[in-house]
Amino acid sequence: MQAMSMGFNEEYAEDAPSIDEVTALAGVAVLEFGAPWCGHCQAASAAIKAVLSQYPEQVHIKVFDGKGKRLGRQFGVKLWPTLILLKEGEEIGRLVRCTTEQEVRDLLALTP
Repeated sequence: MQAMSMGFNEEYAEDAPSIDEVTALAGVAVLEFGAPWCGHCQAASAAIKAVLSQYPEQVHIKVFDGKGKRLGRQFGVKLWPTLILLKEGEEIGRLVRCTTEQEVRDLLALTP
């Protein structure tokens, strides 16, 4: 699946992975829920990109969220952007409506 490629993803993927695909991910991954037209997502984009681009091996999945989008509901996403840090498919951290690079770095620092 293209959305599950390594490195920073520029676009929100319409074809989100299933919950089974997400929980089967090995290692550390970042799910980013949002929408391309969302002002909060646009405002956070530069900070997220600046930090994640420093980790080219990091799996980053941008998920186009909204009404009828199952994965966001399964993770209880209510506001955008929401970053969810996963390790071995399990949530270990969450960041909602970040505005700074430091907030993103602090989230990534939760990985052992």
